[in-house]
Amino acid sequence: MAAPLPLSRPEFRLAGQVLGIFAVLALTFLIELTVLGNLRHDRDQAQLAPQFRIELAQGPDFGLAPVGPLDDANKPLTAGAPVALLEIPALHLREVVVEGTSSTTTMAGPGHRRDTPLPGQVGISVIAGRRATYGEPFRSLGQLHAGDQITVTTGQGKHSFKVLDVRRAGDPLPPALPSGQGRLTLVTTDGPALAPADVLRVDAKLVTAAQSRPAQLPTAALPAADALMAGDNSGLLDLVGWSMLLVAAAVATVWVRFQTGLWQAWVIGLPVLVALGLTMSDQIAALLPNML
Repeated sequence: MAAPLPLSRPEFRLAGQVLGIFAVLALTFLIELTVLGNLRHDRDQAQLAPQFRIELAQGPDFGLAPVGPLDDANKPLTAGAPVALLEIPALHLREVVVEGTSSTTTMAGPGHRRDTPLPGQVGISVIAGRRATYGEPFRSLGQLHAGDQITVTTGQGKHSFKVLDVRRAGDPLPPALPSGQGRLTLVTTDGPALAPADVLRVDAKLVTAAQSRPAQLPTAALPAADALMAGDNSGLLDLVGWSMLLVAAAVATVWVRFQTGLWQAWVIGLPVLVALGLTMSDQIAALLPNML
């Protein structure tokens, strides 16, 4: 009796099935970072814009639009709450800025670093945004030039800034901020899009009147996930649970493959694997740097 062809042996078929599953998961993760991530960002912005517009329309007397790190109940603002509208005409950029800079938060839009004042207030405000994923709002940040205009609208009104310079690692620091003035620093990654080497900063001088600011969150109280280039591991336990389900689904798919056939296994297993893969991809993406 003739020996079975090498590729028809069970171990080769098993290896092929495993590689096929890994390929599906890798493709799912890539789709999440690009296509679905961009759609999620656009959806979040579409929801945040009218919410913040309503808060602004109520006026400062109602206190709906935030002007500091605490809400009316004297508790820290919820991560992801809209705090400002950022407009950069030179880049055709218009984004709602959310509170916090964790990787999960910046999926919705540029994030305001909690231990800095809001844009337009006395001091140096920092806004961090993504360059290559989830809408890539700061993709072209490095193309700004000295003198370009930036406008930020907050609960204290509309504030105008003029770009001073684009700053990369090793470049001189901007001059110390004079007392009673304001500055805005926009931050994103620098280097290869999906393998950034460092941080790029754009410093802009406040040219309208600086507003007063309430007490801000101390840097020591800043969550670790909000640090520049940090990932967010708050969903790590959930990721472990979904991983176990994914392994079980993969094993079941392989079992169906050997019991019934290739096409039957993929018809049954592919939708389940893709659904689990997308759920996990979202959580894995949160582990990556918050400005990727």
